[in-house]
Amino acid sequence: MPALTPAASWTARVKLSLLAGGLIATLLALNGCATVDAQTTAYVGVEHPAPTLPSEVTVLRSEPLRPHIRLGEVLIDASVDPAPPITEVEQKLREEAAKLGGDAVVVVYDHIGTVGAYVSGPLWARDVIAVEGRKLKGIVIKYRL
Repeated sequence: MPALTPAASWTARVKLSLLAGGLIATLLALNGCATVDAQTTAYVGVEHPAPTLPSEVTVLRSEPLRPHIRLGEVLIDASVDPAPPITEVEQKLREEAAKLGGDAVVVVYDHIGTVGAYVSGPLWARDVIAVEGRKLKGIVIKYRL
């Protein structure tokens, strides 16, 4: 097997470096497309307890029978193409509810629909493309003792 000359060895290393860099850039671009954004609003006129740990906040789909007070609400905007893992959406709900001092967050709205649109193409042949998204609304609650 013939030995590589220094120039051929350098060229092979450059090619491998470019290939690895392209692969890493592609993976980062694909991973960065799924988004989960949150907006939290504390209610006026209610207590404002100290923040809790996100791991202690439970995500509920219906209002609990246990006595509680409502502290605020969390609005989540998530992409759908590609969609983030549902565990990531639930974790974002927990984190935001914990900031308000909540013990749980009750999901009262969870829908996928059109959240916007963008226009592309020349003036004489426009395309309007709808942007789909997921909207969630959760009420942050604190259990009464």
